[in-house]
Amino acid sequence: MTMPSPSADPRSSLRPLALTLGDPAGIGGEIIARAFLRDPPATVGCFVAGDQAHLERALAVVLRRQGRRGAAAGPSDPSGVAGAGKRLLRVIPIGSPAEAAGVDPGGIPVLQVGPRHDPERLVAWGQVQAAAGRIAGEAVVWAARAALRGDIAGLVTAPLHKKALAAAGFPFPGHTELLQAEAAAHLQRPVSGVPVRMMLASDALRTVLVSIHVSLRQAIEAVTFDNVLQTLRITHQALTPVLGRPPRLAVAGLNPHAGEGGLFGREEIEIIAPAVHAARSEGIDADGPHPPDTVFMRARATRQRPGAFDAVIAMYHDQGLIPVKYLGLDRGVNVTLGLPLVRTSPDHGTAFDLAGTGRADPASLLAAIRAARQLAAPAPH
Repeated sequence: MTMPSPSADPRSSLRPLALTLGDPAGIGGEIIARAFLRDPPATVGCFVAGDQAHLERALAVVLRRQGRRGAAAGPSDPSGVAGAGKRLLRVIPIGSPAEAAGVDPGGIPVLQVGPRHDPERLVAWGQVQAAAGRIAGEAVVWAARAALRGDIAGLVTAPLHKKALAAAGFPFPGHTELLQAEAAAHLQRPVSGVPVRMMLASDALRTVLVSIHVSLRQAIEAVTFDNVLQTLRITHQALTPVLGRPPRLAVAGLNPHAGEGGLFGREEIEIIAPAVHAARSEGIDADGPHPPDTVFMRARATRQRPGAFDAVIAMYHDQGLIPVKYLGLDRGVNVTLGLPLVRTSPDHGTAFDLAGTGRADPASLLAAIRAARQLAAPAPH
């Protein structure tokens, strides 16, 4: 995927892009602050949806660490903070997404979602708390509705904690299901009428999951003809405009060696292969089922050669996500396919063990911002 060429003043052509704060007890605010420090061009037109006081705390932590390290580190510092030339930022409140374009480069625009929290009574770092889950969830709901109305180009979600989200009363296991419910309500359809899939993508590998956040037992039960075929359709539809051609899709088997001709299970013979055949009859370039222990290596792109496939359809969460995350958390982007809005996310969690240190790496967030820009529709002229 390639980025569109910027205009002389990129703020004049970019539609606003919301970065949701994520769980304020985690690293969301810190990676947002560091993204604005590390790569100002990438964050042009972006604003934060969330709580101003918690973002200001995260920024203060990052700037304190920058001050400690600035004298010792040079521009090649891999953290990207010292290399920013000790450029200082400040949080600037805005009243609408459109105001983000007018914020000076030294500012992080923030649109307050809900009542602003008392700076003296912020949630504690690194703990599961209902208050933190509420802040994170309300920001996502606001941004989703803004995207569905067309007020913003899309949303990039900083990590939230699933237990904190549940403690706050949100009946969803994660971002994907919450966004699916918001889209269904907007479209006035049942949730089942807005099928979505999770894609984890990097420069080296893309994987799309048949099932997402369910137990392994439930994930195996979700390997049905309809679910596999639907995953192939959604992936084909989503990647065709990105690649400018139909994607080459490999389908992983469920069982070791893709069932070894029925010796290790019959799902490949009775479910997966028929779904692949049906997809091919619709003009989808699908191939498989392939042994899951080798198909990801075949699909991986390197500097020496392109991958044999553009994406791998994985049967369950860990089968598909482990290969991409092993290749590098700093390069992976989570993309929700099938929604009537653009949503991307870094491929890591809240990292409670790093929260409050200012050391969290913003590379995956920056990759998610760039991916969202690529996926978003161009500004109308």
